[in-house]
Amino acid sequence: MVGREFGNGVRKIIERTGLTQRRIAELLGWQEAKISDLLAGKGGVSEMEVRELLAFCQATVEERSHLIALFLESGEKGWLQFPEDGVPDQVHTLIDLEKSANEITVWSLTLVSGVLQIPEYAYVVTEASPVIEAADVPTVAAARTARAKLLDGSRKFVFYIHEFALRFQVGGVEIWREQLAHLLRVSVRSYVSIRVIPASAGIHAGTTGGFYLMRFPKFPPVVFLDSLNCCLFFDDADTVKVYETTLERLAAVALDEEESRAVIDSILEGF
Repeated sequence: MVGREFGNGVRKIIERTGLTQRRIAELLGWQEAKISDLLAGKGGVSEMEVRELLAFCQATVEERSHLIALFLESGEKGWLQFPEDGVPDQVHTLIDLEKSANEITVWSLTLVSGVLQIPEYAYVVTEASPVIEAADVPTVAAARTARAKLLDGSRKFVFYIHEFALRFQVGGVEIWREQLAHLLRVSVRSYVSIRVIPASAGIHAGTTGGFYLMRFPKFPPVVFLDSLNCCLFFDDADTVKVYETTLERLAAVALDEEESRAVIDSILEGF
């Protein structure tokens, strides 16, 4: 995961030079495959060579410091990020990963997943955060709402939502009702699957908290977890397998799509 972030950062700097990877390799006396491996996060280069490449491409001091730090962390299993604005679900890494994923599976234990939130619901959730200043709430809420644009047919979505999250009132009754109605509207899209974990299921594999599992056409899957002011990314096979197993167990107790719509509809009718 860190290697991929590092490779993406170097790629942007190379593109800024206007030179091809082949030409840069020639000028540095490298094999072109070395740059290709570096951009793919596969390693195969030393810290000195990374510094040489960044200097040649005229990376700024800030860019060099950031990318060297990523390079040195690339052997770690997980990557912890502390967002500058304290909002984990708005870090550029997550947003970039979501855009490049072809399948996103989300488990939500206490709230409706961010991508599914209507603007009013997102605003109330943002307003309740202890790490977001009141003056920043409108901007952050708008940014969160903008993530709903991801819900298009270019990727597949599977949302597992606990029944408690559906019954948990966020904002006034009208906001709550509209949020549930929005879930019903989205659930009929061919590329979206919403499955409810019923309260009657009791204890289940997802009690430790929500997470994202993102799959990509050319890269290993990535797991994303967030907390109040930081987030974690994992792409090592062992950790990903743990979360894949969790999703398999959630799927075993989740209602199917029609049954899930019926639960949402029954909550709406209860108003």
